[in-house]
Amino acid sequence: MASAAGQGPYILAIDNGTQSVRALLFDRDGNLAAKAQVFLEAYYSEHPGWAEHDADGYWQAVCAACQQLWRSTDIAKSSVAGVAVTTQRGTVVNVDEEGQPLRPAITWLDQRSTRDIPQLAPWWRALFRATRLDGTIAYFRREAEINWISAHQPDVWRRTHKFLLLSGFLNHRLCGRYVDSTGSQVAYIPFDYKRHAWAGRFDWKWQALAVKPSMLPELVAPGTRMGAITASAAAATGILEGTPLLAAAADKACEVLGAGCVEPQVACLSYGTTATINTTNRKYVEVTRFIPPYPAAMPGAYSTEVQIFRGYWMVNWFKEQFGDRERAAAAEDGTGLSAEALFDRLVEAVPPGSMGLMLQPYWSPGIKVPGPEAKGAMIGFGDVHTRAHIYRAILEGLAYALREGKERIERRSGIAITELRIAGGGSQSDAAMQLTADIFGLPAARAHVYESSGLGAAIAASVGLGWHADFPAAVQAMTRKGKVFQPHPGHRKIYEQLYRRVYQKMYARLQPLYREIADITGYPE
Repeated sequence: MASAAGQGPYILAIDNGTQSVRALLFDRDGNLAAKAQVFLEAYYSEHPGWAEHDADGYWQAVCAACQQLWRSTDIAKSSVAGVAVTTQRGTVVNVDEEGQPLRPAITWLDQRSTRDIPQLAPWWRALFRATRLDGTIAYFRREAEINWISAHQPDVWRRTHKFLLLSGFLNHRLCGRYVDSTGSQVAYIPFDYKRHAWAGRFDWKWQALAVKPSMLPELVAPGTRMGAITASAAAATGILEGTPLLAAAADKACEVLGAGCVEPQVACLSYGTTATINTTNRKYVEVTRFIPPYPAAMPGAYSTEVQIFRGYWMVNWFKEQFGDRERAAAAEDGTGLSAEALFDRLVEAVPPGSMGLMLQPYWSPGIKVPGPEAKGAMIGFGDVHTRAHIYRAILEGLAYALREGKERIERRSGIAITELRIAGGGSQSDAAMQLTADIFGLPAARAHVYESSGLGAAIAASVGLGWHADFPAAVQAMTRKGKVFQPHPGHRKIYEQLYRRVYQKMYARLQPLYREIADITGYPE
């Protein structure tokens, strides 16, 4: 994509996702003026359940995406008023005193855990037992990458100068400072999710995690100027030296902002690798009791989120395992017909409700809802069912699970959700958009640009640059609805009955069997 020079200024948003890095130029009105994308090498696993990635590989992909951007557009580099970074959540990097990675990054997909964990003081243990939180706290301590590295790679831990999220690592490479956004702090770290700051001196997290305050970066609110592009970063990326670097937030938080969801009655559904439903609230609301809301991309606000961990990964899984015909047909077609359009035809060939085939999308265990014993399930098979029914049932199951999340958010917040904005790769499917509107019984609006997380980062930067008075004003100026899908009354009636009479009862009925499976097979532990 290219645009004429001189129409700026622009904001450069760098979006480091799970599968690729995008360098994106947005104008004052939230239009995407230019884009470059570099696909990442897949994560690798030396042991079952591990998911690691070369940390320098992320930086090299950022540099390559930026250089590709300048080659693909005639927009002048001098038109870039500021830069903002948004990244995948929960991916961590250990660096030495020179800022060099000491080991591969542990990605958010990693499932390792350790039982060699720091001990809590007796009074904390007693308190957590009394409040029945001991299991949740133990899970937090076992899953924390900090504790695994400290226990299993003590030499790496001794040499660790800073323990950073991927966002903090890239910020340091760009501006030379160890600084990160409060909006990016989603991980097993000593963060106070209510105050949006590092945990206080006497907080239990300092005992639960083998990390010192000096090992963590400075935190600033989204929209804050963190520094400027250094000479070395300019040489590597092509961004002009001295260009301001501004704090954004994690990709999901930025996606919510870029979809225009800044009020609690407007929910953002993200159809990405992890499927989520989020609302933005100025009040601290725990959708699941004792599980804090994540920081929003808007300072002082909280993102009340329910997530389906494997989400649209299941859609990609189906396409890889059963979609050979569509991929081959698209490759042979001379009219530019995409495989995605053919997959939409699969969905449209099946009636709402998939002729009784129902999916529960818990392909990965959870902490509380679902619990650690959770597994996925499909019920209702008959001889009428084909792979098309399975594909539609996957999409419907994800929408059912997110609707359940919507109702939990409404119960906990006391605020009814009246609008849906859909973002992420799955939002490009008209079939997925329509069945979402039907299952929720609400209008579902596609975000006006596909790169919603990048736009959210640009919105944060625009406020920091003074383009807009505040975040709501920036969202109003830079976002708008794309195509809107209205619920079909007949379809809505079918889905309402299947949701209430079947889907909502599936987990409770199957949960004892999941526990038996785990007891017999040892999986999950």
